[in-house]
Order: sequence, then structure tokens, then C-alpha cells
Amino acid sequence: MIRATFLFLSLLSLSRPLPAQTTDPQTRTMEAVLSEIRLLRQDLQAAAVATRKAQIVIYRLHVQVEVLERATERLENTKGEIAQLESQKNSLTEQIKQLEEMKDRPENEQRRKQFEDYLTNSKANLEAVGPREQELQAKQLELEADLRTEQAKWNRLQDELDRLESSLENSALQAGNRH
Repeated sequence: MIRATFLFLSLLSLSRPLPAQTTDPQTRTMEAVLSEIRLLRQDLQAAAVATRKAQIVIYRLHVQVEVLERATERLENTKGEIAQLESQKNSLTEQIKQLEEMKDRPENEQRRKQFEDYLTNSKANLEAVGPREQELQAKQLELEADLRTEQAKWNRLQDELDRLESSLENSALQAGNRH
């Protein structure tokens, strides 16, 4: 009898499901929720990283715009100086022509001497414009090269921002597809 009872209890204990083998719906639901929370955390971390990168690129773009504005302003100022020198050169050239014509028609010797002095001064002023004009033209070429370099930097930052935007859109689509 003891043997039969022992056998019965043994069978009963073996027929009972073991806790490791049991998966009730509540446990499966909790595992699914935990899995979803992990995916959401990963998505949030990826979005946070992308947002920080975007903020950095936007800040750099802002700084680069200021650099571009200053470079453009320097170039425009130099172009303005060149235009002034060109105008001054044309004015001096015209003045020299007039003085040479007047010099040949002297009213008196003193007046002729005055025209010659004006003519000499005007020619010296015209000669002084040449080197300054060359200096400004060289400066203009340098500033144009600087502006192109800064514009290229700005374009690269724009491209980087576009890539980040695309990356964020792709992440959002992938996150939407997973859920």
C-alpha cells in the first residue's frame, strides 16, 4: 500500500507542469511590453544623438553664415575701392588731357607755368593710382578665393544637415515599421 501511494504521488508530481515549461499569457504580454520598451529606448537614444548632431551642425551653419557675410562685405568694400580708384584714374586722365590742351594756349607765362605744375601733379597722382589699384586687384582675387572656400564650407555643412534630416526620417520610418 505504501508502495502504491508512493507510485501515485510520483505520477501526480510528474504530470504537473513544471514552472519553466509554463508560459501563461500574462508572462508573454510582459515580455512583449519589455521588448517594445527596449526598442523605444533605442529609438529615443538614436533620435537624441541625431538631434545633438543636428544642433551642432545648425550652430556651425550659423557661425559660417556670419563668416560668409564678413567675407562678402570685405570683398564688396575692396570692389568699391577699386571702382573709386578707377573713377579717380579716369578723372585724372581727363584732367591731364584738358591741362595739356590749355598749356599750349598760354595767356601769359605765369598761367602757363601753373598749367604745367597742375599737369605734373596730375601725372604724379595718376602714377600713384597704378600700384594701389594693382594692390587692390590682388586683394580682390584673394578675397574671392577666401569667399569660395567659405562658401564650400557652408555647402558641406548644408549637406551634412541634409544627411542628418534624411537619417532622422529613415529612423522614424523604421521605427514605425517595427511597431
